[in-house]
Amino acid sequence: MSEEQYRDGARLVADIGGTNARFALERGPGWIEETETLACADYPRFQDAARAYLERHGAAGAPVRHAVIAIANPVEGDYVKMTNHRWEFSLQAARTELGLVTLLAVNDFAALAMALPQLAASELVQVGGSAPALDGVIGLVGAGTGLGVAGLLPTNGRWTVLQSEGGHVAFSPADRREQEILAYCWQRWDHVSAERLVSGPGLALIHEALAARAGSKIAALEPADIVEHALLGTDPLCIETLDTFCGMLGTVAANLAVTLCARGGIYIGGGVVPRLGEWFARSSFRARFENKGRFSSFASRIPCFVIHAPYPALGGAAAMLAEHLEAQQTECAIQQPTMEVRHGHALSSQ
Repeated sequence: MSEEQYRDGARLVADIGGTNARFALERGPGWIEETETLACADYPRFQDAARAYLERHGAAGAPVRHAVIAIANPVEGDYVKMTNHRWEFSLQAARTELGLVTLLAVNDFAALAMALPQLAASELVQVGGSAPALDGVIGLVGAGTGLGVAGLLPTNGRWTVLQSEGGHVAFSPADRREQEILAYCWQRWDHVSAERLVSGPGLALIHEALAARAGSKIAALEPADIVEHALLGTDPLCIETLDTFCGMLGTVAANLAVTLCARGGIYIGGGVVPRLGEWFARSSFRARFENKGRFSSFASRIPCFVIHAPYPALGGAAAMLAEHLEAQQTECAIQQPTMEVRHGHALSSQ
């Protein structure tokens, strides 16, 4: 690589979801390597997973001093408690235990949003719409263990991330079938969020609800099995489940598009949709996306892009860490005391 290595050693970057934790080392700006995916369930704590990665990969030369974790969770204050996994920890305690100088936590979809301008055309597949406005607001949505939402706003030649917990808005049914699915969920929960259905676990819930709607008694299926049967065309209920899911995602994406006026496009990440390939483009997603009543013409012009980059959030998290450290250095320089000599005494002034 041609990039200069960081003078104070490689930086640890991590993308932590409800199922998997992806770790890597950034040795210079944009120079990310030695990526490894660990199952969250295999480690009692975040610190255990991070230590296991560092023990295997380490860092040539100086030890790791700075780290960033993009986590599928709201990030507020020092204490982190994951929504879709059992890990909970103090950032300060974890930083001390791992021997770090810096441990920055950011929302995982904020990190993914930060990576969007860096993605190559080969890492994206467009589904409908026209060309994006280069100075337009960008929306991001992605279904995995949960439902992530974020925005990216152009400000003075730079991008500003709009963090969001939009996956937890109330689910909005768009037809009678979805109304019946929602009624089925209401038997179990008072509040049914979009994430409850538009996510990996949501696929299993949709399948269960559709079976109940049809009066069928069938065995529960894992989300991966539902997707496999649907893509192979071997199970009508799985096909209906996946297409219903795609339609629901179309509603979520369109709501985000009109909320943000996302003329820069809607990007789709997460673990589910990129696995669907061309099936997704043929699904009910785009028709639902454009079905916005008086704003149908507006929605029809907005392009949607499926992200196919392998670990895009790592690059975004690394960029956010770089900005954080740069801001710290600037603040320290501003606050650096200057020495003046007055009447033979050294005085410090700030």
